Amino acid sequence: MERIKLTDEVEFSRLVFGMWRLGDDEDTSPKHVAAKIKACLDQGISTFDQADIYGDYGSEVLLGAALKDDPGLKAKMEIITKCDICLISDSKPETRVKHYDTSAQHIAASVDDSLANMNIDQIDCLLLHRPDPLMDPAETGAALDALVKSGKVKSVGVSNFRSWDWQLLQAHMNERLVTNQIEINPFALDCFVNGDLAEMQRASIIPQAWSPLAGGKLFADDGHPGAARLARLAAREGIPLDVMAIAWLLRHPANILPVIGTNNLERISGLSDALDVQVTRQLWFEIYEAGLGSEVP
Repeated sequence: MERIKLTDEVEFSRLVFGMWRLGDDEDTSPKHVAAKIKACLDQGISTFDQADIYGDYGSEVLLGAALKDDPGLKAKMEIITKCDICLISDSKPETRVKHYDTSAQHIAASVDDSLANMNIDQIDCLLLHRPDPLMDPAETGAALDALVKSGKVKSVGVSNFRSWDWQLLQAHMNERLVTNQIEINPFALDCFVNGDLAEMQRASIIPQAWSPLAGGKLFADDGHPGAARLARLAAREGIPLDVMAIAWLLRHPANILPVIGTNNLERISGLSDALDVQVTRQLWFEIYEAGLGSEVP
């Protein structure tokens, strides 16, 4: 599988496996989680996406149990995780309101917790999960720089940041922000025209696409009005709709990395099928128009 270089030391697989639903499976045993990881690795999918809050602060722990049970797996993986969202949760009784925290103290504590939860010594890429209206860019930037210097984190990036958000943070950092994970799918098209993707390309920041299948809305008959058209396009092309949607993202010159999450082992084993699909320019725009609900101007 093609690999995308983010720094001299960090490369990601062209497809990323998202673990936000890891705790939703009926079987969350270490062996079953390891089976999902191995199904990805067998296809060359070596990059795995986590966050401290996933699964009500439990998803990292499930991954950690699998890596403890099969410690040889970590050497074959790149692990992304995120911090700064604070959820109201029984496991966090001190939190009375959902909020963001990009203070140096919170980021450092979150990283230590994530390392312990996942039974690893280093995070390959740490992302700030959401823009924080109270972010002190000098404090936050210095905290991220310090984590890379310490060796606890290999690289840093952001998630859901607009161009002005990450530019402000980058201006106060020595380390380079290497990625921005944003929502991109046929029903989330703003990034193609609002400057987000253009600015990332200009700055050589690799985009990651969360919810590349629109949270299942691509398949919903009673959902987005473009779903029926997408289904017809997939039938015409003779490929599954999910495969077509992922291939559509891969076609873009920004080197978008789709973050795909499923608990179904059979579906996991077929994730790389999208790499074999050639999306022509006209098909790309047909999919784009389905999401847009009209022809392009």
